[in-house]
Amino acid sequence: MWENNDIKEVLITKEQIEKRSMELGRQITEDYRAEGRAPLLVALLRGSVPFLSELIKYIDLDIQFDFMDVTSYVGTESQGDIKILKDLDGSIKDKDILIIEDIVDTGNTLSTVCKTMYLKGARSVKIATLLNKPSRRATGIEADYIGFNVPNEFVVGYGMDFNQRYRCLPYIGVLKEDCYK
Repeated sequence: MWENNDIKEVLITKEQIEKRSMELGRQITEDYRAEGRAPLLVALLRGSVPFLSELIKYIDLDIQFDFMDVTSYVGTESQGDIKILKDLDGSIKDKDILIIEDIVDTGNTLSTVCKTMYLKGARSVKIATLLNKPSRRATGIEADYIGFNVPNEFVVGYGMDFNQRYRCLPYIGVLKEDCYK
């Protein structure tokens, strides 16, 4: 395992992420196959990319995926002002959307993204997230597929960052407080 002295503790190992991604992929396959549909996966850049890469290995459907770049964070805090930096490349009218997210924290970003999907004509919108931090939720948004619930700690790795650092850690770790204070 790649060591990093800025990490206070490892919360979730690479092996746990791989196992849970397999379970989620199988569940997503079952749920959408039962409806006779295949979702368009919309990954929110950049943090969700490693999770997307792992998850799609286990979705046994003819899926497609696209990307959005949406931000509300400066440093460690969500500012509540959602900005779409990159929109979807094609129409989503009458499509089933599965948003792929790295972490659901306050829910503000996802709430806006979900509303945007419906305004663009999506038939349905569901959310798959690697991490869920329910203690910080400021909206009623909830994910349909959750990898792991995590405590109210500043987590990095496996796509999640602090000022663009630590994204490539192959696990989820708690960042030492002195690194971001």
